Amino acid sequence: MDSCTVSNCFLALSLSSIISLWGLLSTARSHDCDDHLVSDLPQLVFDSTSELSSSHNPGFAKLNRRDGAGGWSPLESNKHQWLQIDLGERTEITGIATQGRYGSSDWVISYLLMFSDTGSNWKQYRQEDSIWAFVGNSNADGVVRHKLEQSIKARLLRFVPLEWNPLGRIGMRVEVYGCSYKSDVTDFDGRSTLLYRFNQKSMSTIKDIVSMKFKTMQSDGVMLHGEGQRGDYITLELKKGKLLLHINLGEPELHSINGHTSVTLGSLFDDQHWHSITIERYNKQVNFTVDKHTRHFRTKGEFDYLDIDYELSFGGIPVPGKSVTYQRKNFHGCIENLYYNGVNIIDLAKRRKPQIHIMGNISFSCSEAHIIPVTFISPTSYLLLPSEPQMERMSVSFQFRTWNTVGLLLHNEFRGALGALQIHLSDGRLKITILKMSRTQTDFATGSELNDGQWHSIHFSARRNQVSITLDDEPALIINSDAQINSGHSYYFGGCPEIVRHSGCSNPFGAFHGCMRHIFIDNQPADLILVQQGMQGNFSDIQIDLCGIVDRCLPNYCEHGGKCSQSWNTFYCDCTGTDYTGATCHNSVHEQSCEAYKHKGHTLGFFSIDPDGSGAVGPLVVYCNMTEDKTWTVVQHNNTELTSVQGSTVERPHLAHFNYTSSMEQLQSMMKSMDYCEQQMAYYCKKSRLLNTPDGIPFTWWIGRTNEKQAYWGGSSHRVQKCECGLEENCLDTTYHCNCDGDRDKWTNDTVLLSYKDLLPVTQIIIGDTNRTNSKAAYKLGPLRCYGDKNYWNAASFNTESSYLHFPTFHGELSADISFFFKTTASSGVFLENLGIKDFIRIELNSPMEVVLSFDVGNGPLEVTVKSPMHLNDNQWHYVEAERNIKEASLQVDHLPRKSKEAPSDGHIQLQLSSRLFVGGTASRQKGFLGCIRSLRLNGITLDLEERAKVTPGVRPGCLGHCSSYGNLCHNGGRCIEKYNGYLCNCSHSAYDGPFCKKEISAFFEPGTSLVYTLQEPYKFAKNLSDSSAVPSELTFIRENIAFSFRTIQTPCILLHVSTFHEEYMAVTLSKNGSFQIRYKLDGDGESVFIGINNRNWANGQLHSIKIDREEKDIYIQIDQFATMKYSLPSVTNLEFNAIKSLTLGKILDNDNLDEEVLRENTEGFIGCLSSVQFNGIAPLKVALHHPNSPAVSVKGHLVESNCGSSALSGSTAFTTSSSLTVPDLRHLYLRFKYQISDLLSEYINEITYNPTILFPEDHSGAIDVGEPYKKSIRSDLAVIGGVIAVVIFVTLCLMAIMGHLLYKHKGTYRTNESKGAEYAETVDTTLKANTNEQDSVSESKKEYFI
Repeated sequence: MDSCTVSNCFLALSLSSIISLWGLLSTARSHDCDDHLVSDLPQLVFDSTSELSSSHNPGFAKLNRRDGAGGWSPLESNKHQWLQIDLGERTEITGIATQGRYGSSDWVISYLLMFSDTGSNWKQYRQEDSIWAFVGNSNADGVVRHKLEQSIKARLLRFVPLEWNPLGRIGMRVEVYGCSYKSDVTDFDGRSTLLYRFNQKSMSTIKDIVSMKFKTMQSDGVMLHGEGQRGDYITLELKKGKLLLHINLGEPELHSINGHTSVTLGSLFDDQHWHSITIERYNKQVNFTVDKHTRHFRTKGEFDYLDIDYELSFGGIPVPGKSVTYQRKNFHGCIENLYYNGVNIIDLAKRRKPQIHIMGNISFSCSEAHIIPVTFISPTSYLLLPSEPQMERMSVSFQFRTWNTVGLLLHNEFRGALGALQIHLSDGRLKITILKMSRTQTDFATGSELNDGQWHSIHFSARRNQVSITLDDEPALIINSDAQINSGHSYYFGGCPEIVRHSGCSNPFGAFHGCMRHIFIDNQPADLILVQQGMQGNFSDIQIDLCGIVDRCLPNYCEHGGKCSQSWNTFYCDCTGTDYTGATCHNSVHEQSCEAYKHKGHTLGFFSIDPDGSGAVGPLVVYCNMTEDKTWTVVQHNNTELTSVQGSTVERPHLAHFNYTSSMEQLQSMMKSMDYCEQQMAYYCKKSRLLNTPDGIPFTWWIGRTNEKQAYWGGSSHRVQKCECGLEENCLDTTYHCNCDGDRDKWTNDTVLLSYKDLLPVTQIIIGDTNRTNSKAAYKLGPLRCYGDKNYWNAASFNTESSYLHFPTFHGELSADISFFFKTTASSGVFLENLGIKDFIRIELNSPMEVVLSFDVGNGPLEVTVKSPMHLNDNQWHYVEAERNIKEASLQVDHLPRKSKEAPSDGHIQLQLSSRLFVGGTASRQKGFLGCIRSLRLNGITLDLEERAKVTPGVRPGCLGHCSSYGNLCHNGGRCIEKYNGYLCNCSHSAYDGPFCKKEISAFFEPGTSLVYTLQEPYKFAKNLSDSSAVPSELTFIRENIAFSFRTIQTPCILLHVSTFHEEYMAVTLSKNGSFQIRYKLDGDGESVFIGINNRNWANGQLHSIKIDREEKDIYIQIDQFATMKYSLPSVTNLEFNAIKSLTLGKILDNDNLDEEVLRENTEGFIGCLSSVQFNGIAPLKVALHHPNSPAVSVKGHLVESNCGSSALSGSTAFTTSSSLTVPDLRHLYLRFKYQISDLLSEYINEITYNPTILFPEDHSGAIDVGEPYKKSIRSDLAVIGGVIAVVIFVTLCLMAIMGHLLYKHKGTYRTNESKGAEYAETVDTTLKANTNEQDSVSESKKEYFI
């Protein structure tokens, strides 16, 4: 059923008086319809399949009677038995009751109910869209009565036992309750119609109600039609067994088709059973109901009235060609109780009233075609029909309907076992195989999509070796076969017996599931009643005299727009493109909030969030920024520019509309779970009043989500007609409550943050005072920004086994999804439980390694269990997700494989609960849960555990201990800190920053830039010496841990330098050819130790990550993702790094004591990017950038924080300058602008997109001294962007000019940075040998001109 929109709900209200009156009358009547229908019937109207003896005959099966043997018992107790009652005429049946056979051990435990008008083509009673099994008796004399959920109208009833006392036999006594049923019926033969003619030439109605019942065997036919000269029409027709309603209320343009509306409902209506139709129209709103399924829709077009000329026709269109649009077959079948706007059409026709004109032959009784269908219900089903063998000829025909794509339809072994005929379905096509001596002789196919649930007819005939096959109304397909066809004596329909040794039947195609009828062999109809009575042929697992096909896609249980398809036993949901997943497309594939994405390790970007999970509101795309302490969710709209306004008045105001990237329903769902929302709105004015304070009517206002006028302009005090300066009492003119209300002839502004989220977002701004001389205004509205998630961290701690929280009854009748986090040290406990009279649902920790979902919807208890290889009571957070729908039940714990169990294809489907929902315990207060439960969501709704826990003994709101589960999200040495509702990562001891300590701290070093981090002050070192004590242990190292990233094209350069007070040092450098070098000097009087990695040029403009770890004499070096290299210091080397003084990044300014090699590489210091520098737990670059006033750090030259350390800026190709290039200033200029321009552009674009403080002035109110605000804003934005672009163009032109001059003077080498991990597995000597003079050995073919 379609969801009820506002307009559709209005229709329900507009028709409520009629529907309510009808409901009251129906209810009153049903209460009176409770007569005993069986007790006074003669024994002759009772029938059964068999009887144990004459004293056990069905005539004794009356409730509370002791006649005969005290009830009916069949000769054999099996599922093929039935008890039948003929009520003499169609009767309304509202209830049934059963007993066992008096004074015996014979009773029925469960049974089916079937009904019919004619004694053939029976129909099974269904409830909850399933074949309903009634609960019977548990003893011989107790009475079990059932009131039918929906009454049935029938003449004959059958009770079909399913289970009986295993220590006895089938035994029954029954009663039926109801009342007489009167109706007016007419029979249409497919060529006749009833015309209801109006009193005037044309009938114009604003409201129509049409109701009727019908039954037919035909899949097509018009049941109702009316049309007008201006193009109005209404038509109700059957098409392929489905009902189509067409309505056109007309358009101004004559005979326009733009107003055409067509709706389809139901299927399989050609089953020769009664179906009810109701059409209710009020203006454009329509309710279309067939049986118990309703479609609400709104007609297209402009008009509300239906204009019909002359007449309405029922049963068809009387004049061929009257309407070209609707040339359809007439209806062939019966219609009952036909009403149009309260007029009984059939009653008028029976009384020959002049308003009714009858065309063709119409009778006022319903003729019944005596057709015996048969249903094949299982893989072991088959029907064997005998026939006399025929020489050189064969003829067989039948009709079938199914949802399955495969299955054997017919098998006949030829006379003398010389071959066989097989007709079967394959991929929905009809295939015919003629075998000769077990070898395929002829194989051909016809038709397509024959598994559409429609009746299809097959006629197969053969004469000698010529074969003819006719499918439906298609021309016959004639094939010549090499095999001589002599029909055999056994025709197997639908399958073969399980024991095939002597049957002569083989089935490699699978059993047929579906219905067949009209079976003819050698042009003679098959008598299936004789087969049912065991007097002819044989069968297994079939139902004779009924077609049990069911449309399992009606109603469509695929949620959120999933497409339904089906087979005989089940249905399938295609969730492609729905943003949902699961057996019924119930579960959202997206997280509920930016907060949830944050704790999966994301930092920022566009994400789809689904705040209500499996609820009706779909997901929306938002921008998530998790780089701050708060996680911001940003939603943009279509009008972000500063817009000027002039010439508007209160009578003719300027209207600004804002359309968001999501619907209001989606935004409301998102904001509902947020802690805080805001939207910045700026109004710039020059002689343009805003709210007209203090007492006037506002000239300008805005409209939010509630579609109401809002005359406040600041903060969350939404009921006060003031701007923010008025609330804070600091307006430019204190006699007014807004700066703009001062009506100054200078530019002024009122810029505010709107934060009352029940009214956000802003959808319109109406400006009405810019029509006076020199009156101008401008406005700008920022994006909607929210932070927080009330649901994600909502938790409760259960301290005793008897404690629990209770909530209202959980309503998950057809679909129930439950998800939550838990942590515990207990070995077992119930997470939640909800009970009904018989139904229940429960999720529990059954053991330390086992979570169980158990439930019962009336088919018996079912369990789904997930066993974990690890203990779940480890006091860590674990995630549980359970779902139960009409197809299956599933359970998943953490990332373990999901376990599921399929639901039975027929049976109870609704989970009917009645008690309160218990969380953390049970109603019996046993097996309670000890621990924490967090973020408990049921069908997309988060339960407020914290609020309920505040008033519940034994339960505390919130839960500590998040770091035990989420501490691993704090990277790069970040430390997890507990919070009441979550945690945070403390990055103070990390070289990184951000919510997870993953954001690189990077800076661009210009020529001469020097950063010195002092590790020990000189006076402290001198004090240590004067005390004749050793250098403090923390500054004497035998191990170092160094990590950083760099990006440069300058060589030679120094990357990092550590100095001591004893002229010892460590230096990390790049040589002139770009090779990586480390120099250690651990003895002030000794020589330095040199380690070189010459296998490539590392000054290639790409980002490289360095990790250096020294453990006494062993040094481990890793560059990028290459394998770690191990080097060892000479054994005679002093291993202590004594009296460490400082660490230098960039140029070493105090170079008096530098070794010659280091001095040479320090010529220009370092030009490029350094990122995330860490030395033994110290982050010097981070301190310099974020704490520049720290006494430990000293910076000389220009040091700018940059995102140049982001790996995203790194390309896949490296260009290395030749050592002969003699223009270092060009490299400096290129490198400087390469990084800084990129940074400036990306950062500025990001800020103006998502940071309203860039778009608006920092001060929220006050005067603007220079220029008009919108010009200023636009010019400032354009100035920055234009300036950046101008610099880029200028630098590019300069580079091109200089490079062009050098093009034929300098050459460079090009080399990709492909991984050569094998080279790093070698020793130092091998590596050095392999890479000696590498650049000189590059072949001439590899050289290119460097640009």
